[in-house]
Amino acid sequence: MTVLEVIRRSTEFLAKKGVESPRLQAELLLAHRLQMPRMKLYLEFERALNEPELESIRELVKRRGQREPLQHIVGSTSFCGFEISVNRHVLIPRAETELLAERGWNFLNSFSEPNHLNDAPVPGGVAKNSSIPLYANGACTPKSNSPAVLDFGTGSGCLAIALAIKAPEAVVFALDVSAESLEIARQNASRHPAAQRIQFYQGDGFAALPKDARFNLIVSNPPYIPSEEIGSLEPEVRDFDPLLALDGGPDGLGYYRRLAAEAGPFLLPEGNLMVEFGDGQAPAISQIFENQKWIVETIAADYTHRPRILIARWTAY
Repeated sequence: MTVLEVIRRSTEFLAKKGVESPRLQAELLLAHRLQMPRMKLYLEFERALNEPELESIRELVKRRGQREPLQHIVGSTSFCGFEISVNRHVLIPRAETELLAERGWNFLNSFSEPNHLNDAPVPGGVAKNSSIPLYANGACTPKSNSPAVLDFGTGSGCLAIALAIKAPEAVVFALDVSAESLEIARQNASRHPAAQRIQFYQGDGFAALPKDARFNLIVSNPPYIPSEEIGSLEPEVRDFDPLLALDGGPDGLGYYRRLAAEAGPFLLPEGNLMVEFGDGQAPAISQIFENQKWIVETIAADYTHRPRILIARWTAY
């Protein structure tokens, strides 16, 4: 059987199983198995595949037909151009979250003046080639252009890693309640020298952080699906993404209430909080933050022009 025949048969099979973009999915699975760029398949349409290749491709296509996400099958996905390993313990990063990351690193890179930053020590580690001094108690004092950022609910670590790479002066804290998620996040971070500026913390919320931790930026892509809607999600999400990363409580807004109530004291005076949210949630989330003495500065849209990111600052100093 040739490459083209495998693509055609796989496409037909995946289409019958309700998989979106079945031809693309078939080509990506085949390219993964043959360890070649997808576009190179078009130069190899007449190549005959041997039986071991065919058997392994059949297994991959069967798994995709059972609605296992492509990212789980190949073991990784791309986020902001960086390879991120994913499995059942972490949410697969979405394209919309890249916009949150971009907003975050642009904000962090705007801190170039000394009076933009806190003079108090910021706990955590830093890159070996950084001039931020480390102290025996594990604290570090940032340079004038070294802001601190917290990724609240880091999951795969995609946001923390992107911020550390794209904001090369930043000290990054990555927090998650799940030990399994943090293990994946650490593995993902270890591929990049920027990992030495990321500190990982396990725990349920801000209590897991050092008591003197203060941040110029807090970012979060928290669970925001209402509990009763999870059963109606696509199988790739419902059956394979961790429930902990999806379930936002009865109305999907539980984590925003928590952030609005608890995050303010951890922000420095000129700091921002940036959170991603679901379709139609912008008015309710804005009200939640405003009720807790936040000023909502921006509601940013995603690639489909839907409200997706709330940017706010705390006023109760």
